[in-house]
Amino acid sequence: MKVLIVVTHLLGTGHLSRALNLARAFVKEGHDAAVLSGGRPAPHLNSEGVPLIQLPPVASDGVEFKKLLTDKNAIADAAFLEARQAIAVKTVQEMKPDVVITELYPFGRRSLAKEFVALLETAKTLTPRPLVLSSVRDILEPPSKISKAGDTRDLLKQFYDGVLVHSDEELTTFDVSWPVTNDVKSMLRYTGYVAPSAPVAAEDMPGAGEIIVSTGGGSIGRELYECAIAAAKRSPLRWRLLVGGADKDARVAELQAFANDPTIIIEAVRPDFRQMLLHAEATVSMCGYNTALDVLQTGVPTVFVPFSDAGEVEQTLRARALASQPGIEVLNSVDLTPDTLLSELKRVLAHGRRAPTTMRMDGAAGSVRIAQDMLAEKRG
Repeated sequence: MKVLIVVTHLLGTGHLSRALNLARAFVKEGHDAAVLSGGRPAPHLNSEGVPLIQLPPVASDGVEFKKLLTDKNAIADAAFLEARQAIAVKTVQEMKPDVVITELYPFGRRSLAKEFVALLETAKTLTPRPLVLSSVRDILEPPSKISKAGDTRDLLKQFYDGVLVHSDEELTTFDVSWPVTNDVKSMLRYTGYVAPSAPVAAEDMPGAGEIIVSTGGGSIGRELYECAIAAAKRSPLRWRLLVGGADKDARVAELQAFANDPTIIIEAVRPDFRQMLLHAEATVSMCGYNTALDVLQTGVPTVFVPFSDAGEVEQTLRARALASQPGIEVLNSVDLTPDTLLSELKRVLAHGRRAPTTMRMDGAAGSVRIAQDMLAEKRG
């Protein structure tokens, strides 16, 4: 079958990473899968073996997700967004997919609703009509108004056949973060977590004996990095800060100047990050979906400092759920100081490394099985 996965990441790169993992799982099972990406290119992510169709890219202005910027940091005006929409519609018309998966939408990306609806309307005109699924992570940012949940429900009933929820319902159910009516509940399909294969220890043991600090692939986390630098200067351990974002080189230089300490390693995000966690003493990070899975798969002692700018609570909810695991502590950003960070690190280091997780990590393969079964049922 032909599968089109539609995704636009606006701040970090986790949404695109998950979409690529899904696409690779479909390809592995012999299907033709492509990713239609509307966010800025993320060359540090592995897209090997997956056709990646790039729309004119947009990003958010920090956490102002309603304010969309082009790759030149100009406001994405109507003409720019219409050009994106035209390419998206043409992609559906030419590919004629059997399965369309929209990542996050309609539970998010409301600023791109016109584009998504045009794509979904086009899919609806195809013969045979494709199976249409939404793909969502374990925990979402709860709707700020109940009317938004109602609008989402209406879109699901109008266009969608199901919702792929990428979590293990033994740990987290969807209603933790989103109001679920009975008709929407019947559409939910829990896939397990969408994680890449567990990392394998590297012979050169990168990260061995270190405290690794990261904030994902976006241009965020300045406060956490500066606090980590202050803590590192009072710690006997070696610290490494991994910095993401399109402006990562400039951010690395700024933090190096701020630290003024060559014993603290400050560099751009690395493709071997997950292998590094296998050897690290501990990690300090935000609690995005992909980072949380890296922590679970590697068993590394962890202090989560959830992203909470602009009142966001998604990462806090996820971190609290994961804190039931030994060797994981949560430090809210309002409580973040060098003293509190070092105190929480001491606690997780005392626990030591956890055994490999028994949670379902085969969510990509699970998604393929669900899509295959639903398409077969839909087409009789």
